[in-house]
Amino acid sequence: MTHYGFLSTFPPTRCGLATFTESLSAALVRHDDEGTVVRALDQPEERGHQDPRARSRVRTDLIAGDSLSALRATLALNACDVAIVQHEYGIYGGRDGDEVIGVLAALRIPAVVVLHTVLVAPTPHQREVLEEVCRLASVVVVMTIHARDNLAATYAVDLTRVRVIPHGVQHVALRESEPHSGRRVVTWGLLSPGKGIEWGIRAVAQLTDITPDVEYIVAGQTHPKVLAHAGEGYRTMLAGLAGDLGIGSSVRIDGRYLEASQLAALIASADVVLLPYDSLDQATSGVLAEAVAAGVPVVATAFPHAVELLSNGAGIVVPHQDPDATARALREIITSAAVADRMRETALRETNKTTWSAVADRYRTVTARLAAGRAA
Repeated sequence: MTHYGFLSTFPPTRCGLATFTESLSAALVRHDDEGTVVRALDQPEERGHQDPRARSRVRTDLIAGDSLSALRATLALNACDVAIVQHEYGIYGGRDGDEVIGVLAALRIPAVVVLHTVLVAPTPHQREVLEEVCRLASVVVVMTIHARDNLAATYAVDLTRVRVIPHGVQHVALRESEPHSGRRVVTWGLLSPGKGIEWGIRAVAQLTDITPDVEYIVAGQTHPKVLAHAGEGYRTMLAGLAGDLGIGSSVRIDGRYLEASQLAALIASADVVLLPYDSLDQATSGVLAEAVAAGVPVVATAFPHAVELLSNGAGIVVPHQDPDATARALREIITSAAVADRMRETALRETNKTTWSAVADRYRTVTARLAAGRAA
């Protein structure tokens, strides 16, 4: 029996790391195993607003700037056999999230740190934080070969402790699809500037000659941190742009946070998933992994995870902020059944290697070795 500890954001928090940790913990903790979640929060949660799902699985919270919560988090994790810690600069307190270093330093158990961002050009302090996080980890997990290579080239990290384990995915290809007419391009995920949706809208505006009509669905709430500081300005700008380009009726910007079944139906209904991200160094994308696992052709800008995952032919990589190239790629897939079918077959061929069950087995192997080494 293994008692796993998890340090991360966690539902009801709505972000990629929360979803990742919920899926990994559900797949990893089975049979006689136990799981303890320590949830990272920006501020304390009011008791009346606590989600029942969180109460049942979260042991305690690590609250930014709260030293007492850091002590509670450390005690909870040290009661486990191994800690699995998600790392992203923005989810922990302190400058560049450096408060997590104190928690890691106080752990008496092995820690597996999962890096969700490996910046190509970090600031000196960002580099210092990541190097110290990796030094304190027993094992460092990255999700792509590119991220491992970037660690080697940019950071002083012991590569013998680095493992590449892909982002897990759900099976969504066989779900009942959302009914619709015409051709459908879909982007989903929390909305924020930098997602490049404006470039996607400009690309779709070049496809008005295609019959049946092409519609563009952008699904997802505005990121909570963006909403708190900038409101719905980005979403409003996108809607205005679609209207200005004369495709307001063809672009639907859905502000709901979709539940798993709703999202699965939307993905299954897509002819193409479009990821027009502005980021030049995004190491991982759960949206990309899920799209490929669903067997849906993908058009994505040339961020590292897309270049790596689509290199076998599951989609088309286009330059950043280039609506003309994006429109050409979308047109190629939408107007050629042979191209789309070839991409679907290529994508589905690799899916079994990245299901959450398969990914959890990889983590289980890593943690078992750590436990054996500790016992010895």
